[in-house]
Amino acid sequence: MQLTENQSMIRQMARDFATAKIAPIAHEIDKHATFPEATVREMGELGFLGLTVPEAYGGVGADITSYALVVEEISRACGSHGLTVAAHNSLGCWPIAHYGTEEQKQKYLPPAATGSTLLSFGLTEAGAGSDSGGTRTTAVRDGDHWVLNGSKMWITNSHYAKALIITARSDPNATGPRGITAFIVETDTPGFTVEKKENKLGMRASDTAPLTLVDVRVPHANLLGTEGDGFKHFMKTLDGGRISIAAVALGLAEGAFATARDYAKQREQFGKPIARFQAIQFMLADMATQIQASRLLTYEACRLKDSGQEFGHMSAMAKLHASETAMFVTDRAIQILGGYGYTTEYPVERMYRDAKLCTIGEGTSEIQRIVIGRHALGE
Repeated sequence: MQLTENQSMIRQMARDFATAKIAPIAHEIDKHATFPEATVREMGELGFLGLTVPEAYGGVGADITSYALVVEEISRACGSHGLTVAAHNSLGCWPIAHYGTEEQKQKYLPPAATGSTLLSFGLTEAGAGSDSGGTRTTAVRDGDHWVLNGSKMWITNSHYAKALIITARSDPNATGPRGITAFIVETDTPGFTVEKKENKLGMRASDTAPLTLVDVRVPHANLLGTEGDGFKHFMKTLDGGRISIAAVALGLAEGAFATARDYAKQREQFGKPIARFQAIQFMLADMATQIQASRLLTYEACRLKDSGQEFGHMSAMAKLHASETAMFVTDRAIQILGGYGYTTEYPVERMYRDAKLCTIGEGTSEIQRIVIGRHALGE
C-alpha cells in the first residue's frame, strides 16, 4: 500500500517518539505494572490521543490508516502503550464522535483529544463476554436520570478515565441484544467504583480493572445514541476497534521480528552467524511472510473504513490474522534467541506475553471466525 505524504509523516513521528521515549522504559513499566502517565501525557500533546476526534472538537481528524500506523509504531516498542492509545481512541472517542449529541461532543471530546483525560468503554461482564447480548447491568429511568446497577470486567484505562461508556439493559422485557442502551458515565459519580487493578500475564503497564455500579444516577442527557440500540452501536464500535487490535498485534510482531533478525545476524555458532543457517532463514521467512499478510489485511480494512464501505468482515480478518501472527512470530523470535529469548534481557518474551491478549480482546479468535464465516455465507 502506497502511503500519502501525510501518512508517512505521522508514521515517522510515531516511530521517532516510540524509539526515543517508549522503548527505554518498556521493560521497567512491564516489570512493575506501572501505568506510563508521563508518556501518555506526551502522546496527548503530540495528538496521538485525538487521532479519531474531528478537528472541530480539538482532535487531529486523521484517517483510519494514519491512526492504525500510529498504534502499530507505538506497539513495536510497547504493547501496553499501544493498547492505551487504541482503547482511548477507538472505544472511547469514536463512539462519542459518531453517536454523541453536539453537547456530548463539546463536553467530552476536547479534553480527550489533548490527553488531559482518558476515555474508555465498559461492555464485558462476568456472564457477558463473547455473548455481549447477555448484558445484565441494568438501567432504570427515574425522571430525568437513569439509575444503573451492575458490574463490568477487563476495562482498559479505567483508573485514569474521567468518563466511560457503559452498556446496560434499559428494557427488562427485552431479551438477547434487544433493549440495551449505552450511557456516558463520569467516574466520580456516587456509586461508581473502579476496583483493584488486575495482575495480568501481559500488557502489564496498561490499566485494566473491573467496575462496580451501585445506584449510579446518570443524567438522561448522557444517554449515548438511540435508546435500545446500544447493541448495534457497540457492535459497530467493535468493528473499528478490531482494526486497532490488529495494528497492536502487527506492531508487536514487527518488533519481535526485528529483534530476532538483528540477533541472528550477530550471534555466532559453529564459526558463523546463525542467520547463515537455513533453519533460521526459514523461520525468518515464515515470520516475514505472515507479517506482510497481516499488514495488507489491516491496511485494507483501514481503506474500506476510510472510503465508507462495509468493513466489518475485513476488520475481523485483520484482527484474527494479525493476532495469531503475533503469537507465531513472538514464539519464533524466542526460539531464534534461544536461552536469551526466555529471559527479560531481550524484549521478545514481553512481546510474547503482550501478544496473547490480542487473540482475546475485542472478540476472541473464535468470534472472529464466526464473523468471517457468516460473511462468507452471505448472512
